[in-house]
Amino acid sequence: MKNRFALMVAPLLCALCIANASAQPAYPRSFKTQTVATADGASIFVRSGGAGPAVVLIHGFGDTGDMWVPLAVELAKTHRVIVPDLRGMGKSSKPAGGYDKKSQAGDIRAVVTALKQDHAAVVGHDIGTMVAYAYAASYPDKVDKLVVMDAPVPGVAPWDQIILWPALWHFNAGGRDFERLVAGRERIYLDRFWNEFAGTPSKIDEATRRHYAKLYAQPGAMRASFAQFNAIARTDVADNVALSKAKLTMPVLAIGGEKSLGENMAVIMRNAATNVQGEVVKGSGHWLMEEDPGTTVGLIGKFLAASQ
Repeated sequence: MKNRFALMVAPLLCALCIANASAQPAYPRSFKTQTVATADGASIFVRSGGAGPAVVLIHGFGDTGDMWVPLAVELAKTHRVIVPDLRGMGKSSKPAGGYDKKSQAGDIRAVVTALKQDHAAVVGHDIGTMVAYAYAASYPDKVDKLVVMDAPVPGVAPWDQIILWPALWHFNAGGRDFERLVAGRERIYLDRFWNEFAGTPSKIDEATRRHYAKLYAQPGAMRASFAQFNAIARTDVADNVALSKAKLTMPVLAIGGEKSLGENMAVIMRNAATNVQGEVVKGSGHWLMEEDPGTTVGLIGKFLAASQ
């Protein structure tokens, strides 16, 4: 009897495991979605919800705006939360160009104004940190606070030392042959980032990996991803050298993973801003929202809530 019961239940348990493996945190139904057109014809997919002072959350490579669900849900209690997918990523269009971070700062400005906002706090991770810095430096009078997470800022010291790190070879990867190499193997390519840059790779779980691998397998998505990185040496370094001559004056929170940039995140930002608070997420690598969302959300929420 017990064996017969086990045979009946096992398929059901298997089905539940498969369902759970594919489950992803979802934005509440109160969040609305729309597409914002930029001046050069790109289409930026945006989620928004909540009420109060505006805050923009900018994702990086290996993620989309979906990474921010735990933070967005918390901040929506007190803020108007705006979550775009960067051009070329997620549900945004995949144009041929415009991947320098200064141009993408223009994309973010278009999103903010399309949602009838003017001032905003800005939060970025990875490539999103680079775009967030470009936005704050390009529109300093429109940024109330800035949060940057675990990524160097091209052209801002100690950039010349950081770029020598062999693990950053992907900054120069791209072109038709690289696109052919990863076509149909997007999951393998992404696993390299999730595994090598995590403090604990298993915290980027299977459901998360499947979710993003599917999005990055969309036509044009990997070409756009390579373009995001290729723009760093071609354009972003020179742009930021010029922008960083005037240091940011708004409050800045610089968060590093202990097993990644750590305290160096604050070191970088103190070369570009005058009012910097540094924090390190213990035990975490680069993927802060996946590896320790509780601590990361808490740090950002506290910083945004503080009166300065």
